Amino acid sequence: MEVLVLDTNFRSVAIVDTFESLIWTDRYFKCGDFELYLSVTSNYLSLLRPDQYLWMNDSEHVMIVEKIEIVTDAETGNHLTVSGRSLESILERRIIWGQKVLSGNFQDGIHELLTENVISPTIAARQIPNFIFEASTDPVITALTINTQFFGEDLYTSIQELCEANNIGFKITLTDDNHLKFKLYSGADRSYDQLANPYVVFSPKFENIINSNYIEAKNALRTVTLVGGEGEGADRKLVSVEVSTGGGSGLERREIFTDASSVSSKVDGGTLSNIDYEAQLTQKGTENLSQNVEVSSFEGEVDVSKMYKYGEDFFMGDILQIANEYGMEAKARVIELIHSQSLDSTEIYPTFATVN
Repeated sequence: MEVLVLDTNFRSVAIVDTFESLIWTDRYFKCGDFELYLSVTSNYLSLLRPDQYLWMNDSEHVMIVEKIEIVTDAETGNHLTVSGRSLESILERRIIWGQKVLSGNFQDGIHELLTENVISPTIAARQIPNFIFEASTDPVITALTINTQFFGEDLYTSIQELCEANNIGFKITLTDDNHLKFKLYSGADRSYDQLANPYVVFSPKFENIINSNYIEAKNALRTVTLVGGEGEGADRKLVSVEVSTGGGSGLERREIFTDASSVSSKVDGGTLSNIDYEAQLTQKGTENLSQNVEVSSFEGEVDVSKMYKYGEDFFMGDILQIANEYGMEAKARVIELIHSQSLDSTEIYPTFATVN
């Protein structure tokens, strides 16, 4: 792998092709990150600076250099560690300015958040130049609805949590004419439960997983949340929200409280109806429950020389069929892909989250 260095105007200034290791991680629900480890040279010190960008041809994402660390050692030599996150992290540089109520189409709501806080905000200094929104025509996305409220929250976290709660990915990519393009996307189903797409199966039976790590944990799982809205004490507005499969009872019921006191019924000089206000609180509860789920995931080192190749046969966010040698088989979404290169090898490590 070669890494292209871009300056703050996204112009190519150098190629880094000599390094000891590179870990480059792309993600579906969150921004990606990277770590580049190499010997210190005066050339690299001048090129690899914070706010520069990195790109490699095995990924559609561009990374932002955020941290530089130099370690000197008389025995092993002097080394430079460069790290940072992908372009999606720039949304963390903005908050949702003031009160914002979203009700209706999900994609339109995300577009509104970006338009008012990034693309064409009323305060000109808040604009991020060359940032554009590309609408998705995927019916999985266009059919989604939203009913929520914000006041001053971090823009990145707000969008990330809304997307994850709906199993939707988002990405910011660099176009050929140097625009920062935001897009929502949903992976294709390539599991045994459909007939529209060719199957993609990773299993020891097909000898296309070199090793795997299966994780199953319920310690974070919550099935019911009591959401507290505006008001105090006995006058506080409360709603109860359950997961889609039901909150359960006895030991199967797992509760959590969601503080939604920032959600106001007073909007633009008017007052939300009781039904609309409860819908706003319900959305906050649903988002909180989506962050407290049962973990069931596969990690594996894929043999890309056999059967399936990432970027051709399957992509980020796709739902695949995966199994291990103990007969554990499930539909699983690709939520992360790690490209790892050292002096000895180049490897790809996907992370799969099971899909019910």
